[in-house]
Amino acid sequence: MMDHFIPQVVNSKKLKGKAKGMVITQNIETAIRYYQAINRILKQQGNPFKILIAFSDKKEVDGVEYVEPDMNGFSENDTRHKFATDEYRLLVVANKYLTGFDQPKLCSMYVDKKLQGVLAVQALSRLNRSAPKLAKKTEDLFVLDFFNSVDDIKTAFDPFYTATSLSEATDINVLHELKTALDEVGVYEWSEVEVFIKRYFNQDDAQELSPIIDVAADRFNAELELENDDKIDFKIKAKQFVKIYGQMASIMPYEIVAWEKLFWFLKFLIPKLKVEDPDADLLDELLESVDLSSYGLERVKLNQTISLDDAETELDPQNSNPRGKYGEEETNPLDEIIRNFNERWFQGWGATPEEQKIKFLNIANSLKTHPDFEAKYQGNPDPHNRELAFEKILKEVMLHRRKDELELYKLFVNDEAFKASLQQSLQRIVA
Repeated sequence: MMDHFIPQVVNSKKLKGKAKGMVITQNIETAIRYYQAINRILKQQGNPFKILIAFSDKKEVDGVEYVEPDMNGFSENDTRHKFATDEYRLLVVANKYLTGFDQPKLCSMYVDKKLQGVLAVQALSRLNRSAPKLAKKTEDLFVLDFFNSVDDIKTAFDPFYTATSLSEATDINVLHELKTALDEVGVYEWSEVEVFIKRYFNQDDAQELSPIIDVAADRFNAELELENDDKIDFKIKAKQFVKIYGQMASIMPYEIVAWEKLFWFLKFLIPKLKVEDPDADLLDELLESVDLSSYGLERVKLNQTISLDDAETELDPQNSNPRGKYGEEETNPLDEIIRNFNERWFQGWGATPEEQKIKFLNIANSLKTHPDFEAKYQGNPDPHNRELAFEKILKEVMLHRRKDELELYKLFVNDEAFKASLQQSLQRIVA
């Protein structure tokens, strides 16, 4: 990174000598280690410029606790303003400043983190800020990526290249249909929804809220004696209602208070709805046949050109079909998550796609049944604490499964990049 940034960006006086770069790392610990290593290199070269680091809260590394203000020497509220000055040329980040950060002098990016979907577009677009006064040109932009493949980035950007439009508008009336279908099953009484909402917005303790949700969950799981297909149908409809209402309510004002109340009630109820896995009987048998013994490394090309599809893209609106289908709603996203993960880590793995899916499902199920999953992760409103909770839960699950998944456990413990990618993939599965 420094072999490129110092001679090609700093010494070459790009953007009239004001060009800046960003180092994107896998997590906060890695960001701190990068920051320390780059500072050592700069010190050896006579400190030609200074660097900054950006991360939230605090992080302990090698027994030492770090916070952003202490490392930079000023308040974290001043970081973006200090970075704009000529004194600072590099910014090291993990998640902070990957989105919503506008710095026109930024022209180089060094990526050591999995980027996919909208995050890839948003992160790399930090470079795409015009600076006419500095004569900034497309040729000035540079990305050195140690983690993502050409196909990864192409897949992320293709839907947003040229024109992107919805094939049709989302039908708001489907919320009426979904609510009617959910009400008719009898999983909850509307009086229970009212009581829950009143206590929830009065900020009552979780111990008082949980029993209300548990009553509805018990009806779904046992009392109503629903067939498994009916359970699947209800749970998918509940997820559809939460997803569609959550998105539409963020851009349009609604007068229908009942939708808002049901939205919050279902958000807490859905994680407690137990649906039988149709393939559960095959889990043990398939796991025994999986040999996770190798993964492949691939040398990537320098100055690779990524050709995007120049056809106009048409996106379908969110699925508003009130008749939930288990295969379409639950399986396809999982297949895509597993495919992306295995392409990155297990190209030499001989297991079938079904075996790979079962391995992920087994770990995901262990996460969901962990005693801290609902309270400390799924029901936790604080993003940072949620992340810490999930990391702790995953560590305990992998430790418990180490005898059955020894090779997987070794990779998890010894390879931070693998651990970060596995954690990100599993978070998408259990979401």
